Amino acid sequence: MDTRAVATFIIGLGLVLVAVGLIALAGGLSWFGRLPGDIRYESKGTRIYIPITTMILLSIVLTILLATVRRLDL
Repeated sequence: MDTRAVATFIIGLGLVLVAVGLIALAGGLSWFGRLPGDIRYESKGTRIYIPITTMILLSIVLTILLATVRRLDL
């Protein structure tokens, strides 16, 4: 892989991260972490949060994304 391809990939990744950050800042990802199946327990001095469904969804999305990148041979 040449340096130009690596640089293009890093710039593209940076742009995607900025776009996701702007969407999150605007409240577009407010559902993330509050899916059915995420366990949330709060009492007087204790908070327990186990994002099971969110992590499964994130794992599936990242697996598909990385498999696609690997197939494109980037």
